[in-house]
Amino acid sequence: MDQPALAAFLRTRRSGLRPEDVGLPAGPRRLVPGLRREEVAALAGMSTDYYVRMEQGRSPQPSEQMLAALARAIRLSNDERDYLYRVAGHNVPARTPQDTHVAPPLLRVFDRLEQTPALILSSLGETLAQNRLGAALLGDHSRHTGLARSSVYRWFTDPAERLIYPEADRARQSKAQASSLRVALGAAGPRSRAGTLVRELHKVSPEFTEIWELHEVATRFEDHKTLIHPELGAIELDCQVLFTEDQGQALLILTAAPRSEAAQKLELLAVLGQQQFTSATAD
Repeated sequence: MDQPALAAFLRTRRSGLRPEDVGLPAGPRRLVPGLRREEVAALAGMSTDYYVRMEQGRSPQPSEQMLAALARAIRLSNDERDYLYRVAGHNVPARTPQDTHVAPPLLRVFDRLEQTPALILSSLGETLAQNRLGAALLGDHSRHTGLARSSVYRWFTDPAERLIYPEADRARQSKAQASSLRVALGAAGPRSRAGTLVRELHKVSPEFTEIWELHEVATRFEDHKTLIHPELGAIELDCQVLFTEDQGQALLILTAAPRSEAAQKLELLAVLGQQQFTSATAD
């Protein structure tokens, strides 16, 4: 671990960012350029004290998970992320179609989506970023760990995962989940994380095994969705998707027609989400 290099790199990257670059409001006039240390810490999900010690070159070695969160928080390119890992004394993550480091151009679009639910997914259905409205509509996906980070795995192992869709739509969703996983497996091979998911799902889900034997292959998000919210009921939304060049990540944007019932429900959802966030903060 090269602490002086790590500290200098973090300081320069932070000073080169503006709040609007990472989806934060500009706020009052700032005395120094760049983001505040506490803002970077909040974006990365770590304590301000720990981040300050990193910038001062006196922190213990950060974990790979912490580095991944930092790389995302300060919008590092792949090359910059690799450098961050090296100076922190870790091996550089392999660049594969299932890389979970969010592409900065995709994050720049995501950061500007405040009025509608949005999330970024990996090819395995892992939620890499989710805005507040997305969490209010779909639930907070950051709580999931291990294999359950994949929506494909949750779909076939957790009955609660299906409640977001009308019952009549669930059979089609099962096929869509399996066929998208086959796309990921074809891109990464049987020894990849996609391969691990397939093997584990065969062990626990006869439904998955039956559908898997159909050998359907497709990455497709429906243009129109009906989603079920536990408090607001059915919400009809349009789904637009922006893929990275290698198709490894997708930005999903869910919108409602102007002045529609769904648009009114999204407005209510924004209020409910803010109340939930405020309550969680108070707790």
